[in-house]
Amino acid sequence: MHPANSPAPAGLDVITLGTAAGPAIRSGAPGIATAIVVDGAHYLVDFGLGCTRQANAAGLRGQDLRAAFITHLHSDHVGELPAYLLWNWGRPVDGFTRDVPVYGPGPQTSEMVSHLLAAFDYDIAIRIVDEGRPDLRRIVRPVDIELPADAAGGGPGFTPAMRPFEVYTDENVTVTAILVEHPPVFPAFAFRFDTRYGSVVISGDTTECGNVATLAAGADLLIHEAVNLAYFAARDFSPEFLNHQQISHTTPAGVGRVARAAGVGHVVLSHLAGVATDEEWAAGVAEEFSGPITVAQPGQRFVPGRIPARS
Repeated sequence: MHPANSPAPAGLDVITLGTAAGPAIRSGAPGIATAIVVDGAHYLVDFGLGCTRQANAAGLRGQDLRAAFITHLHSDHVGELPAYLLWNWGRPVDGFTRDVPVYGPGPQTSEMVSHLLAAFDYDIAIRIVDEGRPDLRRIVRPVDIELPADAAGGGPGFTPAMRPFEVYTDENVTVTAILVEHPPVFPAFAFRFDTRYGSVVISGDTTECGNVATLAAGADLLIHEAVNLAYFAARDFSPEFLNHQQISHTTPAGVGRVARAAGVGHVVLSHLAGVATDEEWAAGVAEEFSGPITVAQPGQRFVPGRIPARS
């Protein structure tokens, strides 16, 4: 992220590395991935298609990665996790050489990461000897997020109202999570990052959900998914697929209602399912929310309190 022996840049910088839903490719945008950068250290949320190159292009290097977070285990959110780990590991690539926790829904996160590392066992073993890299299998540490007591009874199609709960903290950031509703996937999480410079909430994939408003109360930035239901309704998709879009994702107007209830400072739309113009996406949010709205572009940077100029 910064030249060797130079001070890390101070502040909070949020980068929408990728903004597309998936796993279908309906635009040129990379798949969903977001970076939160605090005083030069960074934290990654989700690993959609293209995130490895996007992180590199943004100046992020594995040596500055503190922790990774997975909202849920749909393939468009984790499909490039193995590539990211393999391209950002070890001193030859300015990669991480010490503990990297990967937080996600349990117990599947541990199972997935363990199997991914096993699949690349041959390559990992060669590079340990041939390139002097540390053992990737020992420094990538999956962490299954345990649900608190007030999540009892939750499951696909039912998300209990609950309080946010802490999943990670260090000197830069405190990360809290809450269950969101993304049937048939369970559990699925939204994450909030609180720093000395401001706060950002990432919704993950969810239908309009009161828990997101609870998590996002007073946040500076709300990065929220959105779906254009009209786009899918006008095309020859199966009834099951259309039903999934309707019950598992949030319309722009729904995003506006969540943002208004939470009193957030700025709405950023990312993970866009379907196709619409930026004006169309933003107009739906503006029906319910009077604050600043931005339709994120891949690689765009956001700083709390600063509204980016329209391109």
